[in-house]
Amino acid sequence: MPTSKDVARLAGVSQSTVSYVMSGKRPISEEVRQRVQAAIEELTYHPNAGARALAGRRTHVVGLVVPFGASADPGGLLPFIETIASGAREHDHDVLLVTADEGTSALTRLEGRRLCDAIVLMEVEARDERIPVASGLRVPVLLVGVPEEPDGLVCVDLDFAAAGRLAVEGLVERGHRRIAVLGYPPEAVERDIGYVRRFGDAALAAASAAGVECALVSPVAHTAAAVRAAVGRALETARDGDGADDDGLDDPGLGLVVASGGAVPLALTALAERGVVPGRDVSVVAMLPDATAAATSPPVSNVSTESRDVSRRAVQELFRLLGDDPPTGGGVHLVTPRLTHRRTTVAGPAGA
Repeated sequence: MPTSKDVARLAGVSQSTVSYVMSGKRPISEEVRQRVQAAIEELTYHPNAGARALAGRRTHVVGLVVPFGASADPGGLLPFIETIASGAREHDHDVLLVTADEGTSALTRLEGRRLCDAIVLMEVEARDERIPVASGLRVPVLLVGVPEEPDGLVCVDLDFAAAGRLAVEGLVERGHRRIAVLGYPPEAVERDIGYVRRFGDAALAAASAAGVECALVSPVAHTAAAVRAAVGRALETARDGDGADDDGLDDPGLGLVVASGGAVPLALTALAERGVVPGRDVSVVAMLPDATAAATSPPVSNVSTESRDVSRRAVQELFRLLGDDPPTGGGVHLVTPRLTHRRTTVAGPAGA
C-alpha cells in the first residue's frame, strides 16, 4: 500500500508538502499541487483516516443518525441516505451511519470519541430530547426536521405546512366542499414527529379559510385493514355530497388527501373495492415524489415530497457549517413543495 512518502518521492517534493496539499493548511503553488495530485492518482494513495484526523484535526467523516427500528420506513430513508452520502463524498467526507435508537448517548459517543466532524439528525420530533444535548456539542449538528425549539441549530426540511395548504387549496379549486385527510401512521403520530402536526394543522387551517369541511382521519397504519377503514370513514364525510351543494353548484364529491406515501396504494385499492373511481367519483391528492406519483396506476395527483432536494439542501448547509466562515445563530431552511394534478383529480369548475 503506497504511503505519503511514496507520493512525495514520485512528485519530487517533501512529505510535509504532500501533507499541506491534502490539508490545505499552507498555500502551495498550483504547479506543485498538480504534481502531488498526479502522484496521488497514479499511486491510488488513500491517507489513513486516523493519521489524517491527528494531522488536520478533522476526521473527514459525517455522522448520520437515522431511525432503523420497527417503525422506520427503509424505502423512504434510502434516498436521504444516498444523497447525503454522495454529497459528502463530493466534499471528501465519508458517512458513518448511527441508529437513532441510542438516543442522546449516540451523540455524546460520536463527539467523545472524535468519530466525526459533524452530525446530521433525522426524524426529528417536535419535542426531541436530543436537541439540548446536540446544541451543546463542540461539533456542528444539523437537523433534518424542525422541532418546536431548535435551540440555535440549523434545520432543513420540506415545507410540510405549505404542502398541507397546497393539497387542500388544490382540491378547493377543483370545486370540492368536503375534504378528508388520511393522516400518518401511529408510530409517527405517537412520536410527535414535527412534520405530522405541521401538515395536519395547515390542511385544516386552509380548509377553514376556504369555508369548506375537512375531516382529519388519524392515525392510519400502513395495513390494508387500517387504510380500508380510514377510507370508509373518509367517504362518510361525502355522504351528502351527491347532487348540488348549498349554493346550487355541482358538487364533485369528496376530495381525499393521503398524507403518508406508504398508504397510497392501499387507499387506491380500498377505493376500487368500493367501486369508487378517482378522478371521476372522488379526487385523490397524495404526498409523493413526482416520479412515484407519475408511475402509479392511475397516475396520482401529488404534492411533491422530493427527499433528494431536502438532502441536497442539508448537505449544502452542513458544509457551510464546516467551512471557514460558518453561519451563527442557527436557522430554518424549508424546501418548497409543488402540486401537480394528474388523473386522480376531477376536472372541476370550467375545467379548472
